[in-house]
Amino acid sequence: MNPRASAWRQGVLAEWLCLAWLAVKGYAILARRFRCPVGEIDIVARRGDTLVAVEVKARRDFDAAVSALTLRQRERILRAAEYFRLGLGARAPAGTRFDLMLVAPWRPPRHIENAWRAGE
Repeated sequence: MNPRASAWRQGVLAEWLCLAWLAVKGYAILARRFRCPVGEIDIVARRGDTLVAVEVKARRDFDAAVSALTLRQRERILRAAEYFRLGLGARAPAGTRFDLMLVAPWRPPRHIENAWRAGE
């Protein structure tokens, strides 16, 4: 398998693991791999009255996963989350939160709530 296909497969598996993890923690999953003209979000969930945009990073260790999230990616996720909220209309939750989930081999996923905020 070529490296690009292997990385794609690893990313998809990491997203499924994180979906299951979030569901067990009581999150309602609204979308997976949400794409729109202004960006994309790996997982869109709802917890109470909060819309949660989750970026999943799978790397060899958690430090490498954290450093893989760039400012440009955060900005695209922010725009995509606003696009998603607008699509919900009156059903949109009151707040939005941006989380990061880290996946490394042989370790449970690490969920970082409020990993960043708009304007950071």
